[in-house]
Formats: sequence, C-alpha cells, structure tokens
Amino acid sequence: MASCIFDSGFNVLEEGLTVRDAIDKIIIEHQLKDLTDAFHVADLGALVDQHLRWQRALPRVKPFYAVKCNSSKPVVQILAQMGMGFDCASKNEIALIRDIGVAAERIIYANPCKESSHIKYAASRGVQTMTYDNEDELPKVAKNHPAAKMVLRIAADDLKSSFPLGEKFGAPMNECKILMESAKALNMDIIGVSFHVGSGCTDPNAFTQAIAEARLVIDMGIDLGFHMNLLDIGGGFPGADHILFEEMAAVINRALDIYFPDESQVQIIAEPGTYYVATAFTLAVNIIGRKIVKNEQLCSDDEEAENEKIIMYYLNDGNFGTLLDFDCNLKPLLCKKHCPDQQLYNSRVWGPTTNNRDHISDQWKLPELEIGDWLIFENIGAYSISLSSNFSGFHCAPIRYVMGNVTWKTFQKIKDECQAGGEGQEDTV
Repeated sequence: MASCIFDSGFNVLEEGLTVRDAIDKIIIEHQLKDLTDAFHVADLGALVDQHLRWQRALPRVKPFYAVKCNSSKPVVQILAQMGMGFDCASKNEIALIRDIGVAAERIIYANPCKESSHIKYAASRGVQTMTYDNEDELPKVAKNHPAAKMVLRIAADDLKSSFPLGEKFGAPMNECKILMESAKALNMDIIGVSFHVGSGCTDPNAFTQAIAEARLVIDMGIDLGFHMNLLDIGGGFPGADHILFEEMAAVINRALDIYFPDESQVQIIAEPGTYYVATAFTLAVNIIGRKIVKNEQLCSDDEEAENEKIIMYYLNDGNFGTLLDFDCNLKPLLCKKHCPDQQLYNSRVWGPTTNNRDHISDQWKLPELEIGDWLIFENIGAYSISLSSNFSGFHCAPIRYVMGNVTWKTFQKIKDECQAGGEGQEDTV
C-alpha cells in the first residue's frame, strides 16, 4: 500500500490490489507481531462508486448524507469534496461538518425535536434550514433562531420498513395547515416539506404516496403565502441491494415527474446514510475463546444429536461494539481455507464482554475453527461505528482507510468538477 496522502489519512492501493488483499496483509502483519486485535478496513472508493450510481439513478435529487449513520472524518471529508450536502441531527454533528469547511447552506438540521442550546448553536454556525413536526417546537426556534428556514416533516407510510420512524416523527396530514398557520403567527418562514419512509425501506411505492402528500402540503403552504421551494424525500435507501435501489429510483423519478416537474422549481434533496457507507466497511475479528458443548447435554432423545457437538466461539468484537444484532443477514467469511465437504457444526457466537446480551448469533453452521483464527464481516459500515460503545473497557476496533487506484483518479475528477462549480468549495472556518 502507498503512503498516506490525505489529511485524515488513507492509503491508495497499488494497482491490482483489492480491499481483501489489504485485509490479508494486515492479518499477516498481526500474526508476525503476535497480535489479535480486531480492525476495520474502510474502502472509501465504495463511497465514490455509490455517489456515481446515485447521480445516474436520481439525477434530480441532491443527496444530503445522514451523518448519524457513520461520522468517521475521512468518510464525511470524501463526501464533502464530492459536493454533497449533510443531514445533521445534533450540535456535535453540525460542528463536525462545519469544522471540515462545509458551507452552512449545505446542511439541513433534520431533527424535528431539538434542544434549545443546539438550536442556538446552529444559528451561531449559520445553519438555517431545519425540520419540525409539532406546534411546541416553533416557539423554541422562534426564540433561539428567528432567521431559521423551517421544513415541515409529514408522516409517511413506513410499515414495510425494517425500522419505522412514524411513531416518533411526522405530522399527520390533518395537522399540517394548523402547523403552518402557527408558524405564520410567529412570523417564521417555512420553505418546504420533508418525510422519511423508514430505515431499511422494502416498499418503493411508499415514496409515491409520500411525494403525492408532500405536493398537497406544499400547495397548502403556497396558499398561506410561504415560498415553498424544497422537498426532502428522506432516507431508507439500501446500501448493498442495488436492484432494490434501482427500483426505488424508478418509482421516485416517476412520482417527481408527476408531482414536481422541472418547471415547479422545487429543489429535491434526500438523506441517504446506509446507501453510502454500508458496503464501504469490512471488519476482521479474531476468535479469542472456544467452548465445545456436546448435544447430549441438551437433548438425549435423538441418538444422532448426541454425537453432534455445538461449538461456542468468543470473538474480540460483539454487540456492544461493531457487531450489533440489528442485521439478521450478517454472516462471517472465513480467512482460513477449508475443504468444501468439511463437516459443519451448529455454532453459538459471542462477543468479548461478560454480559450475556453480548450474543451475536446461533444461526451459523461453521467448520471447526481454532482460537486465533480470523473471521471477516462485510457490509458493516452503516451505524456499526456510530452505535459502538466502550462497555466493559472494550474499545471500537481501529479503522484503516483505503481507496483503489482507479477510483482515486475518478474521485479527483469529481472533486475538481465540484470545485469548479462551487459545490466542493470550503468555507473559511
């Protein structure tokens, strides 16, 4: 790998090398030093590939990356230099994005229920665009940030999403006019509408209904005298499932053509998070402990089961770290080569802490592995870093950032184009 060439530190891979090559090299380095520490390799080139895919599929929709999904500094810097906007949900996220030089106009404070001190901070950093979905939010904003540009978040059908958000956020349609009238009474400015179909959306048609309802609310705002020029279609876009993403994009484009044609002069933005970072991060963990349990301890009725063992493995990352139990499709790859016909055993896999909730899976059938063997978890960039903790003294695995040689050249072209157009230009902070 070449030397570090970016201010946050990442390596450009030599031509022909892959991320897996980089992982294998690090494992060899660990073995030579008798180290077993878990680590991530983040392929920043995946961000570039996903951005190009987004531009092809949704040319009218400007992405505002959801910082909460993965706030690693190299990630947000790469995205910033490609001209993206940012969805921030707190004072600290606003600080992170402003401090890397992103203009305040490229930030939406997309948290409908905000702490007063965070609203003041947004005002002090020049961030004006922010969401709301209830009447009590308005006096807070009017007092602490009277120049704010408000975006009314409406409820969306998110029942077919892995993580519905409608129970917590989103104004029902029958309250929207009242909420806009309340803003008008406080002399506040409303510029648009937002919605979110839920994280892990599996039904592309949820966007059609939400976009249609957003059109009604925007017309409502225009009738009340507001200059409504923004539609935020939220997040919910898959990271690894490219087919589902293309289906979503087709549905969204059709709905936008119907309800928000070009001549409507409404800017369309979205808040993708998982879409950009899920496939970028890979985790390598070590088996630090093992326990073999005979099935006869659990069931004595089945003679065949009595002879089959269950193997319990203990890894040096787990549910309190990166391997959160929200992704039922998570499955490891083996670093050690095994024969295709090698016997597989029911396996129980645990994290390193002494808490019994640090239980990763009972679903995997694995060949018999040894203490010191390595496992690889792919597509682990979404929320895993953000939600990991230092529980029981175990820290988040360190991250090595890389980018392929060809993708690095593509990134440079995108960055240059954005700077020429003013999108990638940084503020003086």
